[in-house]
Amino acid sequence: MSARSIELTDRLYRYLISVSLREDKLLRRLRRETERLPMGGMQISPEQGQFMALLIELTGARKALEIGTFTGYSSLAVARALPPDGRLICCDVSPVYTAIARKYWQAAGVAGKVTLELGPALPTLERLIAKGEAGSFDFAFIDADKPNYRKYYERCLTLVRPGGLIAVDNVLWSGRPADARRQDADTKAIRAFNRHLLKDSRVLVSMLPLGDGLTLALKRRR
Repeated sequence: MSARSIELTDRLYRYLISVSLREDKLLRRLRRETERLPMGGMQISPEQGQFMALLIELTGARKALEIGTFTGYSSLAVARALPPDGRLICCDVSPVYTAIARKYWQAAGVAGKVTLELGPALPTLERLIAKGEAGSFDFAFIDADKPNYRKYYERCLTLVRPGGLIAVDNVLWSGRPADARRQDADTKAIRAFNRHLLKDSRVLVSMLPLGDGLTLALKRRR
């Protein structure tokens, strides 16, 4: 027994996957196609995708937002977990990578649930707020350029309803935030973001050592 989270060795990780991951053929095919790409390392882990689908089911989410779609693994997991009339808005800047995502949304029969907004995410979020969609989303996932994390988070906090959930990826950033020698812009941005969330009384927060680090921020109901 231990009073801290267990160290996840390679052997233990393989065991965890072997007894908990329910990745079907379509998700596996997407993951393997993405792994062959030059930027394939940006893909979330399969157990994280499964966890996000569980969060959608657990919260009864019907309307979700994703900032940073890449080839679509997380969006596919989320869209499948949404109810038939669910809605997922995906924001990304790459028509090349999201073309792969579109292919898999279609194959999974969830393309009708997904709206892809190509272009910088901040203007899209501002438009949603201006259109009166503040407080209407149940779930948001942030996994994009790190220097804008704080801005994405603030817009998402406006867009999600009280009791809504914001999930933020890469908060442990391969351990770099804990290394004082790492002073690159991305690492510094993640450090600052993590400190901000710790002190943000508008949310209940928990950081999980899942994938590359996943923070969950629940917008307080009061």
